[in-house]
Amino acid sequence: MRQFSADYLRDTRRGMWDDRAALADLELDSRERVLDVGCGTGELSRVLAEESAADGTPADVVGVDADPDLLAVAREEAGIETVAGDALRLPFPDDCFDLVVCQALLINLPDPAAAVREFRRVSTARVAAVEPDNAAVSVESTVETESDLAARARRAYLSGVETDVTLGGAGTREAFEAAGLSEVSTRRHVHARTVEPPYADRDLRAARRKASGEALADDRATLLAGDLSAEEYDDLRNDWREMGRSVVEQMSAGEYRRAEVVPFYVTVGSV
Repeated sequence: MRQFSADYLRDTRRGMWDDRAALADLELDSRERVLDVGCGTGELSRVLAEESAADGTPADVVGVDADPDLLAVAREEAGIETVAGDALRLPFPDDCFDLVVCQALLINLPDPAAAVREFRRVSTARVAAVEPDNAAVSVESTVETESDLAARARRAYLSGVETDVTLGGAGTREAFEAAGLSEVSTRRHVHARTVEPPYADRDLRAARRKASGEALADDRATLLAGDLSAEEYDDLRNDWREMGRSVVEQMSAGEYRRAEVVPFYVTVGSV
């Protein structure tokens, strides 16, 4: 399974739960004990606890993850109970929770339905998943070449990645139904991330990584595992670095703006 740093998770999920309407189908105000599988740094765990307390006592939210470093961040920053564990072999007996939820976890598993069956085992009532469709991501930028280059890199990545990172709503629904859940429903939402003046430190770091080509280098193995040749990768990286230099120049002038929209789907099923 792919590994993610705390900084990566913070950046990719930045602002995702500013509007919490997407969580309405989880009926959090009626939950008493909630499990967040693959909780990472605990951003969703914290939101689940806050939303469950909207009309009274907060639910008991537990986060489970295989990465002890991420769990340490979740305990410190989200203030939740954490347990080290594997999504396919959860360290809990049957029927421990009335809601089990995950965010961007199934897209990183070779057999999503196997994980959902394990979620179903430890839940008495509901299972939910928040999963993106990474094939439908769109990028708009004041740097003319950035949108096309982002699309080229995304196509190459999708052809080389080992799991279905385009799972979205349809794939998640199939996994839920294969796991024996009933009354499955899914709703589409979007997560928009913008970069504009004044630039945050993370934005400046991202621009430098583009200019150096580091961002593509991190995914080199995956890009080459698909239909991208080594020569095509080198061409893409050269174009990427040139684009990155334009980003840095526009930032220096306070002119750079970027908007990325990621469709995500909240799927809920009954045990």
